[in-house]
Amino acid sequence: MVGGGTGRRFGRPKQYELIGGERVIDRSRRIAETVSAGVIVVVPPQDADHEGAVAGGATRSDSVRAGLERVPSEAEIICVHDAARPLASPALYERVVAAVASGADGAVPGVPVADTIKIIDDRDVVVDTPARSSLVAVQTPQAFRAGVLRAAHADGGEGTDDAELVERTGGRVVVVEGEQANRKITHPADLDWVRQAAGTA
Repeated sequence: MVGGGTGRRFGRPKQYELIGGERVIDRSRRIAETVSAGVIVVVPPQDADHEGAVAGGATRSDSVRAGLERVPSEAEIICVHDAARPLASPALYERVVAAVASGADGAVPGVPVADTIKIIDDRDVVVDTPARSSLVAVQTPQAFRAGVLRAAHADGGEGTDDAELVERTGGRVVVVEGEQANRKITHPADLDWVRQAAGTA
């Protein structure tokens, strides 16, 4: 579980904000523990000892690699989840894991894109408008065959998510049904929304 960010866009470390009486990172971990054999939590380096967690790196991918080093070698399927998505349900974990168990190298939750998306160049000129039917907004948790995920991270590459790294190595990543409630906390307004959705506001 990746919670190693400093909360630059949020204004402070969002993973320690409260939803009701529970911290965001604790809620995310509690849900993950109901459907997994173990959870490795990654936090900012200065918090690692206090939190009893793994020290994260300079980037998200670095933090994932730090967590991967602590995953037992016998693990066959590994899920990577952003701690800032505290409303992911146990059923969502089960869907991504089932997809990998059925043969995929990786599985990611996706939800339909409602807005029209424009591809622009470096001068902000539109160069293409992809069909919305071919687009999904991707969430976490993402599940992967352990060997595939480790190999994708072996060269120290960077990606906005782990599926991107697996895709680069030729891995087959499938999309399963995501959850509209599985919103990522990026800005304070997102935290307000999550609190409302969780019935704690």
